[in-house]
Amino acid sequence: MYTLPRKLLFLLDPETSHTFALKSLKILYRLRLLNFIFPKPSLSSPQILMGLSFPHTVGLAAGLDKNAEYIDTLAALGFGFIEVGTITPRPQAGNSKPRLFRLINDEAIINRMGFNNKGVEYAVNQLKNVKYKGILGINIGKNRDTPNEKAAEDYLYCFKQLWPYASYMTINISSPNTAGLRDLQEPAALASLLHTLKNEQMLVHSQHGKYIPLVVKIAPDLTNEAVDDLAEILMNEKIDGVIATNTTLSRDGLTDQIQANETGGLSGKPLQAKSTAVIRQLRKHLANDFPIIAAGGIMDAASAEEKINAGANLLQVYTGFIYKGPGIIKELAQLRGGSG
Repeated sequence: MYTLPRKLLFLLDPETSHTFALKSLKILYRLRLLNFIFPKPSLSSPQILMGLSFPHTVGLAAGLDKNAEYIDTLAALGFGFIEVGTITPRPQAGNSKPRLFRLINDEAIINRMGFNNKGVEYAVNQLKNVKYKGILGINIGKNRDTPNEKAAEDYLYCFKQLWPYASYMTINISSPNTAGLRDLQEPAALASLLHTLKNEQMLVHSQHGKYIPLVVKIAPDLTNEAVDDLAEILMNEKIDGVIATNTTLSRDGLTDQIQANETGGLSGKPLQAKSTAVIRQLRKHLANDFPIIAAGGIMDAASAEEKINAGANLLQVYTGFIYKGPGIIKELAQLRGGSG
């Protein structure tokens, strides 16, 4: 069912196609035609992680629905969980266009979007009207003009505004498209940031009786030693999970050398091995019950199983969803990650 829509969508430039596809899905959802065209998978393989009951393993990664505008529509496709964002305290336009590029022969995407979003206040107004009752992750970041020494203030502000609507909260410190952001992965900076957010998490829990798991999204371009250090900090700060990984700056293995010259983060099939290596390294050092959410290069059942075998508990798709369509949900929902 996705072959023809994909051909038509790929005739448009990527960012236009992205917006058009989401708006079209929303129209189909409102007309109650969405599941006639894209049937919702009926398979269920529930597991409990971070105190949350996931109906199956496959979720949608952040980046597709940056402003929490399409949650009910995307939920109707059958995702086991959905993550929206990245959301920053204040609206920001992101980087100049063009900033999104398809590498079709490589089944990849390069983006340098730059946390383009409408800000926390807009997201809250959207979230107030969401009907979806499933697991919702909210991915938060800092504004590009906020210096790193004040980054914790931005993340804390986002957490305080968004926690009532979140099943879990993702701390994005790994996008390559905001200058200096990845410096927050350095041990001292990371420990300080996580300590601040952990204190707020526990305050919300004590005052409101709701525990919002904290998840950290990390880069695939870290050395093994850096991954080991990061794993130790996650455990020391009692963080609830990790997403491995964000996009890569590497261009290894690309056949499309023209597009490869574009700056930005690379996602899709070429990221698979690099992301899996980080998961494998994390699992060596994290406790057996520490949840790892795999993202990066999951394009089919084989690549998903590779992530699970490396130690992943859950899967997130983004580029695989763009290239393979909603059918990838049914294909992957049959798999079961580690129990965490």
